[in-house]
Amino acid sequence: MSGRQAGRGRLADVILAVAVGALGMTVAAFDDGTTALDHALVALASAALAFHRAAPRAVLAVATVLGTAHVVHAHPGPLSALPVLAAVHTAARVGHRGVAAAGGAVFLAGYVATGPGTQDVAERAGLLAGWFLCAVVTGLADRNWQAYLRQTEQRALEAERTREEAALRRAGEERLRIARELHDSLTHSISIVKLQAGVAVHLARKRGEEVPTALLAIQEASGEAMRELRSALQVLRADEPTGTPALLVERARAAGLAVDLMVTGDERPLPQAVDRAAYRIVQEALTNAARHAGPAKVAVRIDYGTGGRGELTIDVDDDGAADPARPPVPGTGLTGMRERVTALGGTLGAAPRAEGGFSVRARLPLGETV
Repeated sequence: MSGRQAGRGRLADVILAVAVGALGMTVAAFDDGTTALDHALVALASAALAFHRAAPRAVLAVATVLGTAHVVHAHPGPLSALPVLAAVHTAARVGHRGVAAAGGAVFLAGYVATGPGTQDVAERAGLLAGWFLCAVVTGLADRNWQAYLRQTEQRALEAERTREEAALRRAGEERLRIARELHDSLTHSISIVKLQAGVAVHLARKRGEEVPTALLAIQEASGEAMRELRSALQVLRADEPTGTPALLVERARAAGLAVDLMVTGDERPLPQAVDRAAYRIVQEALTNAARHAGPAKVAVRIDYGTGGRGELTIDVDDDGAADPARPPVPGTGLTGMRERVTALGGTLGAAPRAEGGFSVRARLPLGETV
């Protein structure tokens, strides 16, 4: 919460305390037999409401004790319950349902025990019981509404983030596609032109002939074109991941995530596409664990084809809050991982574990190493 929001919250709490206190003091002034002690009890019970955000249960206890003392001493009307009603509502609003109901019950017991007449007490007690029930219900409804608003805001932020990530991923993939096309077509063609021009220049000089100016210009221009094309390809490939899964694990640990890394098999250089996919899979799995698993432990296992298997196996397991009975809807991250793995002819499994938590298992064919 920002400083401005906190300031507004404190001002609202003070206004609530003042409003309830003013109304309670006014009502007490019209009750017969009200003394200075009763005014002090109402004022203190109302003033405690200013601290309901910081200590809702303590405020409820203070308001209940002071309010009950007031009704025992002065036998006031039902409106004397206003400070306790407000405290019950604020306690239920933050989830203390049992404490809120207990506070209301204590006040009602004190009110009934000191009532002047059986019929009158029964009517007033029934009225107050309805008020306290409404205070608890409205507090819970307000709590649920605030939780709904927070979830809606979180979903909106998540949707915006995933849209940005998807756009960046698509842009990166398009740049890489263009780089591959340029490399496969222009690089080959320009290399042939440069090679042929160089051979022609060499033969002309070998025969003692004057090298045509146009041929020298072609040779120089083709060499310059090759240098510029390499620079352009470096720019287009600038968004390729740099680093290793081990580096991702270290970054996750630095961010507070409990991660263990185990590597088996003969660790060796991988084909570029497999290496890039492995990096992205570990990155996305750790990101999801940090975002959704809560205070969980994560185990990352990378197997470089032990037992003669020609595949790279990546397992990322956490013991978080994921439940097999409620599998998550695949988002952009999981969809992107599956597309990368499928494009390489591999398989991907991503689902909650039977013992709790979430598991990501990817198998990528290694082919020939480079």
